[in-house]
Amino acid sequence: MDVQQHLSILAVDDNPTNLELLKMTLSKEGYCVIPASNGPSARNIAAEKKPDLILLDIKMPGEDGFEVIKKLKTNPSTAGIPVIFLTGVSEIDAKLSGFELGAVDYITKPFHPMEVIARVRLHLKLSIATNSLIAQQARKLREVSEAQTGMLTTPKMQPEARFGVYYLTLHEAGGDFYEVLSVSEGIFGYFVADFSGHDIKTSYLTASVKALLKQNCSPVYHPVESMRMMNEVLVGILPEGKYLTACYIRLNRKAGHMTIINAGHPPPIYIPKKGEPQLLEMNGDVIGIFKDVFFMQKKIQVSPGDRFYLYSDGLIESAEKKIVWTKGSENLIAACRDAGDVLIEKAPEKIAKQMMGQNHQAEDDVVVLGCEI
Repeated sequence: MDVQQHLSILAVDDNPTNLELLKMTLSKEGYCVIPASNGPSARNIAAEKKPDLILLDIKMPGEDGFEVIKKLKTNPSTAGIPVIFLTGVSEIDAKLSGFELGAVDYITKPFHPMEVIARVRLHLKLSIATNSLIAQQARKLREVSEAQTGMLTTPKMQPEARFGVYYLTLHEAGGDFYEVLSVSEGIFGYFVADFSGHDIKTSYLTASVKALLKQNCSPVYHPVESMRMMNEVLVGILPEGKYLTACYIRLNRKAGHMTIINAGHPPPIYIPKKGEPQLLEMNGDVIGIFKDVFFMQKKIQVSPGDRFYLYSDGLIESAEKKIVWTKGSENLIAACRDAGDVLIEKAPEKIAKQMMGQNHQAEDDVVVLGCEI
């Protein structure tokens, strides 16, 4: 967001009087107000104009505010625009639904002009601060003169995370990377990525991604927001043709659930203690090429004793044996099931050896990261 230019606000309301009031109120404060009287029109304008903020009425004929924000948040070009709901509804359930869908605030109608100005100003400040943070992080990473591989986290370093890992690189600068980090007490993040290419620049990338994970994977940000912020920084600093696929899981042991974000990476495997193994297939864009990206997410309730596994495609694909990932995934599910009686610290190694064979020469880097709830 360039604060030297007029900040633009998309106002969406089917009531012409309300639209005119919003335009008069905000125009006097120096904002450029773009009016829209219905949901489809608002979404088209948002995609084309990229406003800095959206004021969105909930109750509208046809496509209501809830449906509009759902579509805005699933469109990569509009997902990052902050949305404030305009509503005459005071019930707490409606407000919570709005926040769950991605709204940043509410203004209750009939609204007072000073309240509108104050809330708009607040959320534009927050948006500017977030974009400034992203730019600052990118500047710091550009100053790195030598590529250094960050120290990989081991189970002994994070015993509360209850994980095990198998890590094999074919070259000095491996293309695969993993990280396990403590987000907060009882909340942990598990990340596996595969970089395009295997050269010395990869060591620089691993150190950069490790730093970005620590900076952006916090309770303040939803896992999707964490990945989007990382993507925005990496788009600006990665060499041409460089990108990474990744899968990120935030496990909240206190609440008993995990949130999975996929960015063009092989799907994780979930092994409930009671129940059948699940391949969590999800779509998502890769990281580091496009500024406007979409990451699919899933939220799953988990129980003590459940396990999940993240891995790189080197584990399940083989050009030599003509094994594609679909067939490899079937074998991997069986291997994960067979490792159910092995301590989680040793399970990834057992899985890798079962998949590749004891004396098999690996064709690519391999990472297997397992966690027990």
